[in-house]
Amino acid sequence: MSRININRRRLLTVAGVAASTLPLAGCDALDGMLASGATARNAMAKANGLTYRVQRFLIGADSLAKEYSESEIRQGQRPNGSTDPTDATYIALRDSAFAGYRLDIGGLVDRPLSLSLDELRNMPSRTQITRHDCVEGWSCIAKWTGVPLATVLDEARAKPEARYVVFRCFDTMSLGLSGEVAYYESIDMLDARHPQTILAYGLNGSPLPVANGAPLRLRVERQLGYKMAKYVRSIELASDLAPYGQGKGGFWEDLGYDWYAGI
Repeated sequence: MSRININRRRLLTVAGVAASTLPLAGCDALDGMLASGATARNAMAKANGLTYRVQRFLIGADSLAKEYSESEIRQGQRPNGSTDPTDATYIALRDSAFAGYRLDIGGLVDRPLSLSLDELRNMPSRTQITRHDCVEGWSCIAKWTGVPLATVLDEARAKPEARYVVFRCFDTMSLGLSGEVAYYESIDMLDARHPQTILAYGLNGSPLPVANGAPLRLRVERQLGYKMAKYVRSIELASDLAPYGQGKGGFWEDLGYDWYAGI
């Protein structure tokens, strides 16, 4: 299985580097390769579906990502993605130490919620020391503390038809001449209810820093780093990903990354 994962990481890294050039390259040949309906894009989508099914079969629903000891934390958590959102609402929240922050949970739920940071901190928590694996090839071990996402979903009373959890974020990403779009990401209900999937508000024993996604970020430990949405603004439960972005399940997925980034 390790051989499959190594090869897959190489493929993801190549795809990631290629996709990252899109905002700068305009309508070039690569843009055409990754366009909806293109042969390369369709091949990647089929490979993603196969990988998803095979890894689900091999690792099972409840298998845990490896956890480490505190002595194995050798450095601060290296930030990935954006590190300082420019959204005006976010800036105001940041400048008030997130006192007015609310996490809205809606979509396919019987009980929509709007939770403050204090309310989230007062829910049952989980602390785990895990390794963050980035599609760029680097890894970092850190200690994360937060509320299990399953607890929040239970409080909101997720409806049976909910298949996906979609995270909308405060940070925006550049698409070059096409402007900027708000970051979003999604996971399925199986990963959402995994015991190591948490909404983290603490990092290495301190409040989550801005560069690492304050005030709240997703940790879904069995997937690559780009799946772990930072600066979470709201959560929506959905039966279909088509209404979000280009319907691929996330910002980077819309540019050609795999939706399922299991490791």
